[in-house]
Amino acid sequence: MLKTAANHYVNNFRGFTKEIWILTLITFINRAGTMVLPFLSKYLNEDLQFSLDQVSWIMVSFGLGSMLGSWLGGKLSDKIGFYKIMIFSLFTSGVSLFFVQYITSFWGLCIAMFILMTIADMFRPAMFVSLGAYAKPENRTRALTLVRLAVNLGFAAGPALGGLIIMGMGYSGLFWVDGASCILSISIFALLVKEKKKVDHGDKSESVTNVKSVFHDKIFWVFLFVSFITAMIFFQLFTTLPLYHHKQYGLNEFQTGLLMTLNGLLIFALEMPTVGFMERKGIPKIKIIIVGSFVMALSFFLLLINVWAGILVISMICISIGEILTFPFSNAFALSRAPRGQEGRYMALYTMSFSLAHIFSTKLGFGIADHFGYQRNWLFMASIGIIATLCCIWIRNALLLEKKK
Repeated sequence: MLKTAANHYVNNFRGFTKEIWILTLITFINRAGTMVLPFLSKYLNEDLQFSLDQVSWIMVSFGLGSMLGSWLGGKLSDKIGFYKIMIFSLFTSGVSLFFVQYITSFWGLCIAMFILMTIADMFRPAMFVSLGAYAKPENRTRALTLVRLAVNLGFAAGPALGGLIIMGMGYSGLFWVDGASCILSISIFALLVKEKKKVDHGDKSESVTNVKSVFHDKIFWVFLFVSFITAMIFFQLFTTLPLYHHKQYGLNEFQTGLLMTLNGLLIFALEMPTVGFMERKGIPKIKIIIVGSFVMALSFFLLLINVWAGILVISMICISIGEILTFPFSNAFALSRAPRGQEGRYMALYTMSFSLAHIFSTKLGFGIADHFGYQRNWLFMASIGIIATLCCIWIRNALLLEKKK
């Protein structure tokens, strides 16, 4: 029985092209090397002696650069091709990281972080479009999930390695290793993967081909609102929740780390089999996203029960299940929705919704918790999660009407 279960699990990783496995490898190398980000606020506050207000503005510059980069990356992917954008983005941002460490003034870092993230985040929409080109239509959602798995594993390894590097080399070591990982990963990609311009759309059952512009696609804009809300809720995992663990229940960093590890283990163990099962059953992506957004909202309703620490584990399980059901299928829905030749624009806006959510999640979450308490923040996050779920139901009904036309 155990052997059968193992075979079923391994089968979910079969059927991918060589290019998808290379994309997964370079994503892992790049994300494992992304050590500056987890320690950036700590570096700015403790090493460069900036105030928390100054740190927050540098992080806003970071987020604004991410948004602009996402838009440029998508638009230019449609104009000149995702392949060139991916190589330019990772190589140039890798070299830039070597120099950013020497900038120590407030305004200099605001400008540097904005430019760096504009270049670096051109990569994300281009990478999504590349998956549409290199993955087979029947396993595109699994291909997106495989890359997400590499991202999660890379992020799990990166902070631990980063801590060791800081101890041995100081913060400057992070910039050198992060930059080197960007250059190494994109060099592997350029050497082993040939450019492919055509994106095979495959099944367009949840998309349209008669939309002239992304700005006229009402369904997609409602979907972007859903993506923004679910991302904003999810990012509470890295902002307000760790502080709440300590303030409400007295958890230390190690115990909070164990809860984060639970999230990572659940994603690693369940996401690929879940996506494989849903694909085999042919369940519409939007139906899965409806359930995922509801479960994510439920996880924050559970946090309103603040008399038992065990509720943190149950809530974390719900957040993880919501993540598994929402994000892989949201990626796939956005790509399948794009008309031919507009994949980059669609994926740019989808990526930008996450960048915007990152900014708002931090500001809103801490603002509500500071002025009204953590309970009000959980109630707010859960409530907007229900709004996102209702929007998903509207999208499902709109898609049904669209098919009848």
